[in-house]
Amino acid sequence: MSPLLEVKDLSSHYGRVQALRSIDLSVSEGELVALVGANGAGKTTLLRTLSGVQPATGGSIVFNGRQISRARPYQRVHAGICQVPEGRQVFGPMRVVDNLRLGAVTRRDREVDDDLERMYALFPVLQERADSPAGALSGGQQQMLALARALMGRPRLLLLDEPSMGLAPLVATEIFGVIERLKTEGTTILLVEQNAQAALSIADRGYVLETGQVTLSDTGPRLLANEAVQRAYLGM
Repeated sequence: MSPLLEVKDLSSHYGRVQALRSIDLSVSEGELVALVGANGAGKTTLLRTLSGVQPATGGSIVFNGRQISRARPYQRVHAGICQVPEGRQVFGPMRVVDNLRLGAVTRRDREVDDDLERMYALFPVLQERADSPAGALSGGQQQMLALARALMGRPRLLLLDEPSMGLAPLVATEIFGVIERLKTEGTTILLVEQNAQAALSIADRGYVLETGQVTLSDTGPRLLANEAVQRAYLGM
């Protein structure tokens, strides 16, 4: 069975600077795959390239059997790729409920209201603050909103970029609990996270990026037990 996402020999540049070098990775339906690495390793660039915000300069991206390397970002969203960006990037002046409905902008079915109720069940605080401006939420609440907004698109593949960044430990634990629940429910997830311990603990598989290249790949538990990973990313 072919992977849902298959990336081969992918490269990307910022001007003359090569940010990604010959990246090979895959994500199968229902998997949670983690990308770990130091700041500047290329993790966010890789997600931006997959979602079409950053152009690929070589290689291929195949999603659900279709070549999407040259597809525009909105076409990738229509295909089922939804991203929770680094820094949350909610629409501050807009109400929470309107931010959520924006996540379903590509949908034409009649189940958007049902999914809105599902988001409220997943994140009760969003229902409590539904009519508040998104910018008035705490950082943790904004992260919940950004995640719920992406889920409103009913993604085939959910891209998560540093979901615990800047959050208090208890809030980060809550966010990771939701990610684990989504995995249990069958959501396919590609997770970029600086907290390698947290990411690899819940990942089926993982990739280690260094200076724009994949240097290691294995199951989550094996990467956690890898001495090089422990020294470099787990402080052991």
